[in-house]
Amino acid sequence: MLEDLRKEIDAIDDQIIKLYEERMRISRKVGIQKAAENKSVENILREKEIINRVTSKVPDEIKLYAKQLFTTIFETSKAYQQQFVSVRAGVKDAIQQVLIEGVKPFPIQATVACQGTEGAYSGIAAEKLFAISDISYFKTFDAVCSAVEKGLCRYGVLPIENSSVGSVNAVYDLMKKHQFYIIRSIKVPVRHQLLAKRGANIKDIKEIFSHEQAINQCENFLKSLKDVKVTVCENTAVASRLVANSDRDDIACIASRESAGIYGLQILKSNIQDRENNYTRFIAISRKLEIYENSDRISIMVNLPHEPGSLNRLLNKFSSLGLNLTKLESRPLENSDFEFCFYFDFEAKVTDPSVQNLLAELDNKGGFVFMGSYKEVI
Repeated sequence: MLEDLRKEIDAIDDQIIKLYEERMRISRKVGIQKAAENKSVENILREKEIINRVTSKVPDEIKLYAKQLFTTIFETSKAYQQQFVSVRAGVKDAIQQVLIEGVKPFPIQATVACQGTEGAYSGIAAEKLFAISDISYFKTFDAVCSAVEKGLCRYGVLPIENSSVGSVNAVYDLMKKHQFYIIRSIKVPVRHQLLAKRGANIKDIKEIFSHEQAINQCENFLKSLKDVKVTVCENTAVASRLVANSDRDDIACIASRESAGIYGLQILKSNIQDRENNYTRFIAISRKLEIYENSDRISIMVNLPHEPGSLNRLLNKFSSLGLNLTKLESRPLENSDFEFCFYFDFEAKVTDPSVQNLLAELDNKGGFVFMGSYKEVI
């Protein structure tokens, strides 16, 4: 019985694919005509008209399924038509101008702004990103961005995401505020050490200093200690310097192995983070749009309305172009009811015209930020 039903479905599928092929053939002609008339590929009123017409012909129990089916057909049709239509937008013009000037190798030497002080994880990331780095340290993320904006440093290095605590929303906000671009990213393994002055004993420690994120990432270890106060600092390197310069012998800090060497501290306990695969993803940012060789990742921010299917429609655009999403995260928009900002990272090259058209289409709808085309290194 089941085999007979499957044969019936197979016969219907054969009919569907023939009709779909015919529809896409006509859709191609539509795309070419739209290009000739300089019209947009998307026509929301036309799509709504079709949805209303076709769903009126089916039983109520499958109306929503029919709507989903035709929404998917629309997305594949528009993705196909995009090959024949050139969408204009500011972001596309900027990308094409950079490509015309020529894609160059990633710079070997650079002046770099980092948050914290020597020994901070951001400095470690900068030294991994640039073979020769002249690093200037600043107190806050905002100060790093100001240094880049004023030209004091060509690039800035900031944390964008941690495997344990998620995205650093403050950095996303600064990227949007300053209209900076990502030129490269790197995942830095985070291996936290408990550091103290030479000769100190872990049993005598009464207070531990570190950055809030490092403290959260070592929660299990800290819970195992008794009667120990935990104090938040600006970052792990500042905590290391504080311990090194203090007259107290009963304090310690959570910081990197590099900080131990820089500040003359001893490691009381190694690798105290909760997760062995703990890492922080850092980005190198630039005031100008720069695209370097082998850039195969794109980051964007998109605001979406609180309505059924808004995210699904956008995801269909990526799916229709065969683009692999490597990150999708949302957060509520400030001063807005039920609207969200979405962070997308996806694997793609901006030299691809279909990708340029997708970015242009999103740009034209508003609430869109192109964060850069870059390569991620390990």
